Amino acid sequence: MTPEEYYGNAFPLLKQGEAYLKSLIETYPNACAKDEVQSVLYVKTRIKTPESMMGKLKKRGLTEDAHTALQSTHDAIGVRVICSFVEEVYRIEQWLQKREDIHIIGKKDYISYPKPNGYRSLHLIIQFTKEDFKNMTAEIQLRTIAIDFWATLEHQIKYKRNVPHEETIRKELKRCADEIASVDLSMQTIRDILKSDIWK
Repeated sequence: MTPEEYYGNAFPLLKQGEAYLKSLIETYPNACAKDEVQSVLYVKTRIKTPESMMGKLKKRGLTEDAHTALQSTHDAIGVRVICSFVEEVYRIEQWLQKREDIHIIGKKDYISYPKPNGYRSLHLIIQFTKEDFKNMTAEIQLRTIAIDFWATLEHQIKYKRNVPHEETIRKELKRCADEIASVDLSMQTIRDILKSDIWK
């Protein structure tokens, strides 16, 4: 089943909302710091696939139709923002909070409070306030490029069946996630030192 078939008349509006959020993130004042390091490296967007959405609804014991999906979930539209540093993740969040065309209605901070597997990312649920998209919601994930690399591999392993030595692999992934978080912190420290020299 295609997304067009599943979401029906709502699909064009979802695509418009997806495009609007991508354009919105691209207006963020990139590389505005004196060190001229880009804040946003790249942006990924997607409309949740019918298979993924129906699986989510099934887990919740809900009817698996599109109407229920759009009424009961907030991530039919998904945007992933890949940043240079952890500091930038929170700066972008603050910038989004000041916007008048969206309203943040939910937040999960897996950077300050990582998941047991080591996953670190900031998830924001936003609601459009523009009349064209009134009451539509979307999820924005913000993470560093280092944790995005880790999350991509972890996702592939998670959804692969019959993985040999799975428990060992998961322990190694957790160790890698912790090391990546340490690298993120070190890179932020290096940047702060360089910035302090620039501003002298």
